[in-house]
Formats: sequence, structure tokens, C-alpha cells
Amino acid sequence: MRRLLWPLLLIAATAAATVVLVPTFTIHPFRPQTTRGVELSYVLKRAAPLVTAIALAVVLASALLLWGGARRWWRRGVIVLLVGVTGLVTWFARQNHFEWMFNALPNAEYVGVPEAREFLVDAEVVMGIDVNGTYRAYPVRQLAYHHLVNDVVGGTPLVATY
Repeated sequence: MRRLLWPLLLIAATAAATVVLVPTFTIHPFRPQTTRGVELSYVLKRAAPLVTAIALAVVLASALLLWGGARRWWRRGVIVLLVGVTGLVTWFARQNHFEWMFNALPNAEYVGVPEAREFLVDAEVVMGIDVNGTYRAYPVRQLAYHHLVNDVVGGTPLVATY
């Protein structure tokens, strides 16, 4: 029985790490990506919360059953390491790390056209919007960095994104 627990422990920990790490290292906004790689990453990202929860349960159960028989310190160290890593990726599977990369501009400041000429060049690309007669222009250069601007235009809350 104990012979099967070690492979089970390793497989469960590896599966948990794989469903979290493959999307994390595959999906990058400013790097070329293949369609197949992105598709696989999104499948794994959607499955990650359930897969990691099951894997953590299997890892914990296996670790408890193996602990008493693991008399050598390095075996217990491997058990602790695998439980720790599986717990960490289980937590990470429930995070949206893309939000960590892109910080929205929550309180964007606006200036009139004459003042904007000091900041913008003539060839500057902007995204413009008109809501109920209120106009906004968001420079794409700024959106390329922040990706999001939370705003209220003409009394309507919106998120401008690029």
C-alpha cells in the first residue's frame, strides 16, 4: 500500500502544479503566442480550482499515511515540500494574477484640449467616446501600460480598456 502512496503523492502534486503553472507561463500579453497554447492554457485555467482542490486532498491524505513510515528526515522533508507546493498552487489557482500585472487608473485626471497639446503629439492615437454630450479621449500610449481606466462619462460608469 505504501508503495502506491509515493507515486500517488507525486502525481497529485505534479498535476496541481501543471494546471496552474502552464497557463501562468504561457499567457503573456506582450509576447507572441500560439492559438493552441492559449486554448490549452484557458482549459487548464478553468480546470485549475477543481483539479488543485482534489490534488491537495490526495496529497494531504497520502502525506498523513506516509508520515509515520517516513523515518528518514529527507523523506519527511519531501512530504512537507510537496504539501507546501500543492497548497501554494491551490491558493494561486484561485487568484487572477493578470490583475496583478495591470493596474487600472482608478482616478484618471483630465485636461482640456489646449493643456493636452503639451502632453500629446499631433500623431497621438486616442480612443474617444461621447456619452450624453460628454467627451473623453484616452491616449492609447497610456492604455497600453495600464490597460484599464475606470471612469464616469456623461453620468455613465464605464471601463475603457485596450
